[in-house]
Amino acid sequence: MLTVQNLSFRYGAAPVLSEISLTVERGDIAVVLGPNGAGKTTLLKCLNRILAPASGKVSVEGRPVASMSRSELGRTFAYIPQTQPVTETTVFDAVLLGRRPHIAWRMSRKDVTMTAAILDRMGLADLSLRYLDELSGGERQKVGIARALLQEPKVLLLDEPTSNLDLRNQLEAMETVSRIAREHAMAVVVSMHDLNLALRYGTHFFFLKKGCLVENALQGALTRDMVERVYDVRVEMTMHRGTPVVLPGEPLPN
Repeated sequence: MLTVQNLSFRYGAAPVLSEISLTVERGDIAVVLGPNGAGKTTLLKCLNRILAPASGKVSVEGRPVASMSRSELGRTFAYIPQTQPVTETTVFDAVLLGRRPHIAWRMSRKDVTMTAAILDRMGLADLSLRYLDELSGGERQKVGIARALLQEPKVLLLDEPTSNLDLRNQLEAMETVSRIAREHAMAVVVSMHDLNLALRYGTHFFFLKKGCLVENALQGALTRDMVERVYDVRVEMTMHRGTPVVLPGEPLPN
């Protein structure tokens, strides 16, 4: 589905990403992990051409992203940034905008029905007539997730989507993303800091450090040594109800 080959990016002369290669299949939830400043957000923005890579190639279903029109990009990718814009737009209208890449002339009854359904699924139905500038940061984040899911992209990109959510909403949001990804055979790429949430929902893990892809593992194959090498922190890994859990210890010596 999504293939990245030798992707590099720099701001001016400063390298940010170096020779990144990875593949994400339909229905996968690929989690990009790593310390602050590792290049996670930059990588997501390079995938859908918000940023232009210095070199390398990104393809979806064999088609180079560099050759896609803006309308084709909108049908291929949905991107959720870390923070959502604050505007005087109702929640319903903000989510309905997710249908824009699929609309020729005007919104249809189907688009309105789909919007109502995803609002209900995300637990936002009671907020549908509220304005975005009246919502908390966590509520706006859920609105962004709902809009992206309504877009029905081939590839869903989420940049720390749960950072403003409380524990219950983190789980509900990731459950919804996981379920819809499977139902619609989307490829999902999500950046996260929460290792345990990543291990609960991820199917593949890509670790960045100083702009390089230093480790990657499928679900069930992640090891303590991998985590320690990436984060320079001693950890323990245990199993709880069939899911691995990371317990942090002390920082490793420099």
